Amino acid sequence: MRKKVDFLVIGSGIAGLSFALKVADYGNVCIITKSQADEGSTKYAQGGIAAVMYTPDTYEKHIKDTMIAGDELSDENIVRITITESTERVKELIEWGTNFDKNASGQYDLAKEGGHSEFRVLHHKDNTGNEIERALLDNVKAHPNIEILENHFTVDIITQHHLGIEVNRRTNDIKCYGAYALNEKTNEIDTYLSKLTLIATGGNGNVYNTTTNPVISTGDGISMVYRAKGKVENMEFIQFHPTSLYNPNEKPSFLISEALRGFGAILKTQDDKEFMQKYDERGSLASRDIVARAIDSEMKINGWDYVYLDARHLNKNKLIDHFPTIYAKCLSIGIDITREMIPVVPSAHYNCGGIKVDEWARSSIKNLYASGECASTGLHGANRLASNSLLESLVFSHRASTDALQKFKDIEYCNQIPDWNAEGMVLNEEMVLITQSLKELQLIMSNYVGIVRSDLRLKRALDRLEILYRETEDLYDKSILTVKLCELRNLINIGYLIIKMAMERKESIGLHYSIDYPRRVI
Repeated sequence: MRKKVDFLVIGSGIAGLSFALKVADYGNVCIITKSQADEGSTKYAQGGIAAVMYTPDTYEKHIKDTMIAGDELSDENIVRITITESTERVKELIEWGTNFDKNASGQYDLAKEGGHSEFRVLHHKDNTGNEIERALLDNVKAHPNIEILENHFTVDIITQHHLGIEVNRRTNDIKCYGAYALNEKTNEIDTYLSKLTLIATGGNGNVYNTTTNPVISTGDGISMVYRAKGKVENMEFIQFHPTSLYNPNEKPSFLISEALRGFGAILKTQDDKEFMQKYDERGSLASRDIVARAIDSEMKINGWDYVYLDARHLNKNKLIDHFPTIYAKCLSIGIDITREMIPVVPSAHYNCGGIKVDEWARSSIKNLYASGECASTGLHGANRLASNSLLESLVFSHRASTDALQKFKDIEYCNQIPDWNAEGMVLNEEMVLITQSLKELQLIMSNYVGIVRSDLRLKRALDRLEILYRETEDLYDKSILTVKLCELRNLINIGYLIIKMAMERKESIGLHYSIDYPRRVI
């Protein structure tokens, strides 16, 4: 199948959906998503979205908090753009029908999370992302110019490489003409030609053995752009959420929102003692990198598999009212959080790097934008401030739409693009080749490229990854494509980028902490 569209959107989270709504009045939009339309990281975002809404909060305070959290590695211009546009973008979200919690006076009930100096996090109970996804999807499904194709896996973006023209990382005029996508219903790889394409494929947490990300977070967009010789940066900065529910047989790991610590819950050892004061004067509300390393340290020193989060001292009714999802989840495995402490462990949570984009979300490949977790805008620097990610998606999808609408009518389709050639490919009848390689990859990354790293661990990880890479590329080159094979290939690519960029950074900063290098002093 061959199709032409004005705007091709790859991904159906907050970044992809908000962009689609912005451009759909001016051209036809096709959204390709690898699973169901509502399945993705946006849906699982519990805490909320940070924005300056009321005094005494100010843009300058939010900017300062973001720069501090990012270890001053954030791009200050990008931070200022994002924060000063936050109020308008959130108002649009509300106009689209998102319901945020309000207090008795009718104002938005703002929460405070680690690293924030003021109450500025809008939320809907403890399932904010699900509410945002609902509102956006309702609007998208109602728009006549938007088509959503579920269960379509994007294999590669199309560039002049597919015309037989050589491109490399020094080529400065690489162009995107659309994408090839696997229709899981027909098992055919279809060709989508577009004037402009937005990659909004989310994160890559499943490169690790334990993650809060949904199983579809396999770094597809970043890998596609890297293979197409686009620029990718800061992949070493992987944020481990300090508190996922310790429940070893469950994947993905259930997130215990940072908002619970903002509400007053306290981290404790297994012998019921507070420990965060040893690591940071902010205690349990220190930034995520510090809290995750502190928990990791306590677990390793004591040989524990987890620590505790204590909410027993909090008002029972308010606790249940503010965190009904967390309360119900814990109760389902026999833990009443009003009377018992919650066992928690750090899990891979968020990728602060990704496809390098400018202030208009333009990648280094012409006619290709990126927004959301797959993009590296410069906002997060070495560590993301809590609840800044949903905001970043809104701001940069808006800016991408502004730029796209100025140019799409002047762009011509490339009609010379060939359809996907699967001649000579055979069906892989040994699924174990894929499942075992994935397990090996996840263990390599978790054991050697986790919260704390060293040169020796990184070298060992790279050596082992090289074997998996060669085996998987050989399988890919002769097999009829499946989603699982493509995802494995993408995750190996992601693992390589994380290791490579971690090895190149000869310092400890933010989320990259190496025992071989001193921490940068700001």
